[in-house]
Parts: sequence; C-alpha cells; structure tokens
Amino acid sequence: MHLIVAKAQLSPNVTRLVVEAARIAEIRRPGQFVIVRRGPGAERIPLTIADVDRQAGTISLVIQSIGKSTHELTALNVGDAITDIAGPLGTPTHLPASGHAVCVGGGVGTAVVYPIAQALAKAGVKVTSIIGGRSKEWVIYEDELRAAGDVIVCTDDGSYGRAGFVTEALKEMCEAGGIDEVFAIGPVPMMRACSELTRPYAIKTTVSLNSIMIDGTGMCGGCRVSIEGKSQYACVDGPEFDGHLVDFRQLADRLNTYREFEQAALERWTTSHSDETGMALADAGKPASASPEAH
Repeated sequence: MHLIVAKAQLSPNVTRLVVEAARIAEIRRPGQFVIVRRGPGAERIPLTIADVDRQAGTISLVIQSIGKSTHELTALNVGDAITDIAGPLGTPTHLPASGHAVCVGGGVGTAVVYPIAQALAKAGVKVTSIIGGRSKEWVIYEDELRAAGDVIVCTDDGSYGRAGFVTEALKEMCEAGGIDEVFAIGPVPMMRACSELTRPYAIKTTVSLNSIMIDGTGMCGGCRVSIEGKSQYACVDGPEFDGHLVDFRQLADRLNTYREFEQAALERWTTSHSDETGMALADAGKPASASPEAH
C-alpha cells in the first residue's frame, strides 16, 4: 500500500498526488514511469514520475482526469492509499552533456517534461521550456520549470504569456538557430507537429509516446509502436523515441481503439455519483483545448 501524503489541484482537470514509494524514489531516473492500480479489480494505468523526494521516500504523480480510472485516482485524498505502484519502468532519458535543449510541454505533458528539464539543468545544459494551455488556469509547472531555465508560456486565448500554440514559439526558435536538441511531450498531434518543425533543421527531437499499456514489461504487446517501420514496445524500448522516426498516424489510430469503451465506463462512473459531482467530473474530463496542444 502506498499512502498519499499530499494532493494539489494544478489545473481544472490535472491533479498531483504525492505518494509514499521509497524504493522507487531511490532509483528512478528522468523519463521513467510507473504502472498504478488503485485497488483490487481496478485498471492498471501508466503514469510518469514527475518528481521524487528521496529523503522523504515519495514520488509525485500528475494525473489528468479523463476516464473512469483517472477520476477514481484523483478522487483519493491525503490519508488514502493506492494498492499497487510498479516501477520504475521504461528506459531513462538519454541526456546531452552540453548545448542548448528546448523542452516543449503541451497540457499535462508539461509535468512529464519537467524532470527532463530539471536533469538537463543539473548537468549544465542550457534549457528553454515552451509550455502551453487553453488559458492561464490550464498552465502547469511554470514556476518549477523556471528554476531550470527560461520559460515561454503560450495560451490559446492570449490571457497569459503569448497568444498561440507552443508549435509557433518552437518554429521561431528553430528559425533563429542555436538549438541542439528538442524534447517534445504532450498529445500526439502536438508531438507530431514539433517533429515536423524540427526535421528541416536536422534538430534531434525526442518524444514520449503515450501508447496503451497493460503490463509494462513488453509481454502483452499492447504498447506496440512503429519506429522507422519496425515494431518496438513503448514500455521497454521507450517511452521516448526519435520523433522523426515515429509513425504518428498508427499511434493515433491505436489510441482510439478503445475510445467507445472508455467513454461508456466514464458514463457509468459519473452516473453512480450525485448529479452535482457527476457534472463536475464530466466537465473535468473535457480536453483542455481543441488545439494541437490539448492533452
């Protein structure tokens, strides 16, 4: 059992849970994730380890409430416990030793890119982060990323930072030159767009693929992705890959495979609660934006 010791609402549908997991906190490296099972009979879902506190023996999980399982997790409170957390899983991020890296975070992907930016800065790499949201209330991890370097905030409605998408800011930086590597993490359309933007400039671009996972060990094959025409498994070969080699069309199609079942499960979940709570949950499950930066 993993006790929840802190909880914070980062945006209207993104929650951070800090949970006890000392053994995972001790050995976790940037880019790795865990597979969480709330309790007996619950779905197993992959979540990135956004941060660790080795002294306290805790890890931070940032969860976007979209489906039934994520709603169940974010409904937990301090003092509650998560039954199973398996990890750390996946291949750690390959970090450059020098140069200028740009970390692009779309929606909840900003929390995923944070530990990478943190590690880059610690290694002495210059870091610029570009993060986006529908409006100011949807922007997360801005202060944390500023501790690692410069931050450019983009909002769809222009209510905070600069108006527009993160891809527009990235394009300007590519045109200006001086970028050695890009880490782009967020929804599939956003990662695909970033990869296409950097391709003409031959800028190495790493993306983190959010494919469907079940066991996290490569046994089930559910997280299969196509990289340069060859099948690989996001849970053991990734989750990070060269964005210029990813078949994003196939990835998007596979992510939609169970969409109807997920929606039906969420509807049953909201119906089981009061009308007021159900309406709040349904609203929280809506995408942060209809733009490519939605996640």
